[in-house]
Amino acid sequence: MMLNQPIQHVFVQLSETLKQLSNEEYTRKSDVLMNATIGQHVRHIIELFQCLENGYHTGVVNYEKRKRDYAIETNKSLAVELLKDTYRHIEKPNKEIMLEADDYCDTVQTVLIPSNYYREIAYNLEHTIHHMALIRVGVNEVSSITLPEEFGVAYSTVKYRQQCAQ
Repeated sequence: MMLNQPIQHVFVQLSETLKQLSNEEYTRKSDVLMNATIGQHVRHIIELFQCLENGYHTGVVNYEKRKRDYAIETNKSLAVELLKDTYRHIEKPNKEIMLEADDYCDTVQTVLIPSNYYREIAYNLEHTIHHMALIRVGVNEVSSITLPEEFGVAYSTVKYRQQCAQ
């Protein structure tokens, strides 16, 4: 699959960052993240990929019904292992999937949106980068570690910056 390398790249960046943080930094509430923690953002990333993994087999993905596992947001070693495990399981053939979501106007009704596995992988990659941008803000508040320049920056922005530099 063409997205393996970009996903591996962001997962490695995220894992290496987590390894540099102390447990206290990983779980510290951040003022700039509205009292969220870096761990909560990492949990959110992992759980969306887990929802896609589970939904691949049933043909229906519902990101709203994720587990919200407290252990992921408080145990950075577990988070690093789950990132590795998630990456090992993303290589699958493309197939049609239904995205299930609550209708935002009527919370009783559920809507089904046609999608496919590769489209959802692309969504999860972009979603991961978005949350890494938030994690960058949190890291800058709670830690003094240095992050890679492109940590949390969209690929299109990285390419644009490279073009401008030439």
